[in-house]
Parts: sequence; structure tokens; C-alpha cells
Amino acid sequence: MDNNDPARRSPEHPNEAPLDEPESRHAAYYFFVSWLDLAVSLGITVIVGAVVIWVAIRVIQPAPPTTLTMSAGPEYSRFWFAAQKYKEILARNGVTLRVLTSSGTLENLVRLADPASHVDLGFVQSGLTSIPSVVSPDTRQVGLMSLGSVSNWPLFVFYRGPELTRLSEFKGKRLAIGREGSGTRQIVLLLLRANGVEPGSNAQMLPLVGEDAVNALLAGTVDVAFLTADSARPVLMEKMIRTPDIRLFSFTQAKAYVRSFPFLSQFEVPMGAFDLADNLPAEPTATVETTVELIARDTLHPALSDLIVEAAGEVHGGASLLHAAGEYPAPVAHDFPLSPDAVRYYKSGKSFLYRTMPFWLASLVDRLLVLVVPIVVVLIPAIRFVPPLYAWRVKSRFYRRYGELIALERSVLDDPSEQNYVEFTEKLNAIEKGLNKLQMPVAYADHFYELREHISYVRSQIAALQRGDDSRA
Repeated sequence: MDNNDPARRSPEHPNEAPLDEPESRHAAYYFFVSWLDLAVSLGITVIVGAVVIWVAIRVIQPAPPTTLTMSAGPEYSRFWFAAQKYKEILARNGVTLRVLTSSGTLENLVRLADPASHVDLGFVQSGLTSIPSVVSPDTRQVGLMSLGSVSNWPLFVFYRGPELTRLSEFKGKRLAIGREGSGTRQIVLLLLRANGVEPGSNAQMLPLVGEDAVNALLAGTVDVAFLTADSARPVLMEKMIRTPDIRLFSFTQAKAYVRSFPFLSQFEVPMGAFDLADNLPAEPTATVETTVELIARDTLHPALSDLIVEAAGEVHGGASLLHAAGEYPAPVAHDFPLSPDAVRYYKSGKSFLYRTMPFWLASLVDRLLVLVVPIVVVLIPAIRFVPPLYAWRVKSRFYRRYGELIALERSVLDDPSEQNYVEFTEKLNAIEKGLNKLQMPVAYADHFYELREHISYVRSQIAALQRGDDSRA
């Protein structure tokens, strides 16, 4: 219809532009579901859920690494051979163990304390952190933990000459105290200094160990040989104890040593331990011992912790002259706290998954179970927000047009000029035309018709204002 038709003009204001109705009227396009809005609403929920699951996988319990590094000991030493057994056991479970040789447990501890060395495990003799001159006190704070003691480490002292009962009587003698960098050497030096025996001033300390120390003692080039479980092979000890004028030192002050140094404990060499037929030694002999602990970084994956402690039982669980079967590994720690995962393992063993499945499969299932928590706690409640989010997206189209309608009405009320009436008509028609082209779910048709009524109401109010009708309601 022509907007210039006189019939369309206001009889009171024949020269004023009429407030036209939109040129074409038709209802909006209806359908049952707005798939786009539903997809966006669900997409937001899925994205939030995916982020939560990713955090659960990567942060809460990441996958166990497939490669570990262990600092063991000198090549062909007792520690080195033990590390090779660990390597075989872990390989059966798909974990590669890199074994590094070292000068001894002191170097193992230094490597573990240095994150840049990338060492995950190491054998460490207890008591080393009690020697500030050797190990920095800060070493206790570097994030290390114990997986338990894997062996006792008795100290055997053989000497030449008349019977001696105190370490202080070794003043002025030549002492074979072990290689540089070994934990045994540092423990021996600590005990000797407690007895007033100082290297360089009243005693000569020689870095001899094992067979070299034994041969030196037999040859008379040293007076005392300090041996530990690694270097005191039964054949060497039997050889020395059968040699006239060589004696096995008895720690008559063993109780005092244990109380003075908490990392020490008493050990008794049984009568006849070296030869039952000849009853050598002829009487029980007291000595002291430390323990060897398996130390790891506190970032060790719980699944690998269980696997390593289990391997320790296979490697160190047998009987020997030094300990009974099943005595090690044990939940005993001195210098570093016992790992919570190790404590759990010692109490209840492996979890059900790891008892019934291969390691790689149990690890996968264990990680998948972690997803149950975020799914139950986050995703299920989040699904409840999908309907409100969907409704808000649909209604927001009406909210936006209500905002435009309010602003348009306000502009005419603030400035009821002829030009504003013309612009108002054009913009109001555009709003209604856009509304009529909306595509929306049937469930929200009431909002469509309410907005159309409000548009008509505003149109009539502004028309009345243009006519000067003060009776508009």
C-alpha cells in the first residue's frame, strides 16, 4: 500500500508522515528444537568437561614414565649386581632402567640431590646426612624419600696384633678405610674421630677396599682393615680369621655407639659363621651396622613405586649370612621420610588392579578410573546447566530486540521532532521485520507474540504522541 495515500494520513495532521505498519506481516519460522543453540550449549559443557578430564589425566595422575635412571655403585660391586637384577625385573613390566656406575653411596646421594642429574633412584647408606662436612644439611630438603631399607650393612674390622677392645687404640696405625666417595669410608671416619683417631695427625688412612685391603693386611703393609658387606666376601673373611695374629675386632662398646649414632644398630657375628666345622669364629662377636636404603625422588609415580618395592623383595628377600629370609625390604628409614606409597605397599601390598592385570594394563585402567571423579563431580552437574543455557540463548534474541525497542522509544520521547518520528517509523518497522524473520522453537512462541504486542503498543503510544493525544495510557 502506498504510504502517500491520503487515507493513511492522520486527519488531525494531514501533512505529517504516517506511522506506517510494516509492509509485510507474517509469523516467525517455528521448529521444535534450535539445533544450533543446543549444539553451542552442549559444546560449552563438553569443552569444560574435556578441560577437567585433561587436568585429571595430566596433573592428578599422569602416566608412569617408561624409563628410570638408577645410580648403583662401582662396576661388579654388590650394588651394581643388584641394580642389574632390578633392570631385568622392570623390563618384564615394560619399564627400562638405566644403571649408572658410581664411586659409592655418597655419589649416589649427591646425584639424587641434584635435579639436573636426572637420577630417579639410588642405593644410599644411612647416616651420611649426619656428616655436615660431607653432605650439606640442605640435602634433606631436596625432595627425596625412602622406599625402605633393602639390606643391612655390617662393619667388619680385622686387625693385626694383640687383642684390642676400643677404636681409640688404633691411634698410630695404618688403616684401610675404603675408597674415596664411598659411604663406608665416611662412616668409619666419623666413628674414628669420635674416638680421637684423626687422619694425618695420629693415624694413616689408606683408600683400600675389599681384596686389596685384605692382601695389604696379610702382607703387613696395613694394620687394620675396615670391611663391609660388599667387600667382606666370606672367602676373604675366612682367610683372615684363619691367619695367625689377625683378629676380628669386637665392638664391646656397641650399645654406646648405637645410642650415640641413631643410624647405627648392633649386629652379632654368630659363632661358627665362617666355618662350622672349625667353629670360626669361636665365640659370638659384636659389631655395628648401618642400613642401605633405596632412595627416590618424591616425584616417583605411585605405580612405579609399587613395582620397585616389589622388585626389591625379589632381589633382597633371600636369606644370607647377614640377614634372614624375608627380612628385607623393610619399612625402615633414617635420613629421609618413608614414601607414603611405600608405606601403603608394606601394609597391604599391590592394589587389586596390579595384582590381577599386567602392569601396563593396570596402569591404564588405574588412570581411566581417575576420570570417574571429574565425570561424576563435574560433568553430570554441568549437564543440568544445558537446558538453562539453551533457554538463555533463545531468549537472548528477544532481549536484544527489547533493548532496541526501549532505546528507540526513549529517543522519541526525549526529542519528539518530525525527523525523529520518521526515523522512529523506519527503525520500528525494521525491528518488527527482523522479528518476523526469526527462527525459533515452538516452546518459545509466547515470547514472540509478547514482543509483537509490545511493538504495537509502542507504535500506538508514539502515534498518540505525534497526534498530541494526551489521553494515551
